[in-house]
Amino acid sequence: MYARWYQEDPAHWGIVSVSRNNNSLIFDLTIFHSLAKSSGDFAFPEGAIFAICGKTTAFGRVYIAHEGINAQMSVPEQNFSDFVTLLNTYQEFKGVDIKVAVEDDGKSFYKLAIKVRNKIVADGINDSSFNPADTGEYLTSQKFNDYLESTDTIVVDMRNHYESEVGRFKNAYCPDADTFREELVQSLEFLTGQEDKNIIMYCTGGIRCEKASSYFKHKGFKNVYSLKGGIIQYANDVKKYNLENKFIGKNFVFDERVGERITDDIIANCHQCDKPSDRHMNCRNDDCHLLFIQCEMCEQAMSGCCTLRCQQIAALPIEEQRKLRKNRYKSPTETLSVYKSRLRPNLRDLIKERVEN
Repeated sequence: MYARWYQEDPAHWGIVSVSRNNNSLIFDLTIFHSLAKSSGDFAFPEGAIFAICGKTTAFGRVYIAHEGINAQMSVPEQNFSDFVTLLNTYQEFKGVDIKVAVEDDGKSFYKLAIKVRNKIVADGINDSSFNPADTGEYLTSQKFNDYLESTDTIVVDMRNHYESEVGRFKNAYCPDADTFREELVQSLEFLTGQEDKNIIMYCTGGIRCEKASSYFKHKGFKNVYSLKGGIIQYANDVKKYNLENKFIGKNFVFDERVGERITDDIIANCHQCDKPSDRHMNCRNDDCHLLFIQCEMCEQAMSGCCTLRCQQIAALPIEEQRKLRKNRYKSPTETLSVYKSRLRPNLRDLIKERVEN
């Protein structure tokens, strides 16, 4: 396992072998981000995150860019206060909002990956006059609930389609998009002509809706707000302050858990049999790996695969699977997998077609 950390010149990388080999520790999953106070002004000492993680035995995924930092970390409970203290020694993190996951089995991350990116959230914006630091107003969970009651409010989900499919706020506009870049375009089209409405946005941990609020302010919207701390903070506040919960279903997360249960409502359906289910799976054909929703019965019947073709391939010996992949690489027209692009296949139709043929 390897960790990469940011150096003064982003063209240079440091690589150090790290491993999580102490299974006796109990880990807390934490999420935090920090945007530069002015556009492109995020400065962070060389190797600082790596040093902090080394001292506290923390693992996770960290993205660093000139506009800020975005991190998801598994931190040992006994070292959590030290982790926060060390972060706060750097000006960029003083007072940063560190959120703790709603549900965590302690197995979210087993390695540390620190990567430099052009942007911490890929937005497709190439406008030099756009300032991501000029954000909209942050709403507490209670204030967010209050705004939801107003007829002058439009609530926008700034997450991908597969996230909102399993959980969302009631009456939210949910873009049918695969990426944040697409969400901005679709949301702008939907909101055009409603610039004087209260636009309130939410996402998983707050960073996407925070950046989106800057974008919509840039586009001339007057009253733009984002849920502080995202769904994660909202769910924790509902429990802590006994607030009315207006989020239904599951909160999709980008780690080994895939999702955390917020309410018992199942608002999605199995992509294969259409029965109620919100179990996200990756197809067990390693050459496919499609993310889709599969109920327990279909998982058993399909061996965890998305189609009969993938089931057949996954059942082959590993060496046979490798040969098939090798031949496909030589002949790109042959496709072993269903999912080699962002196209979303209709799995029910595909399975029906295979059975009939």
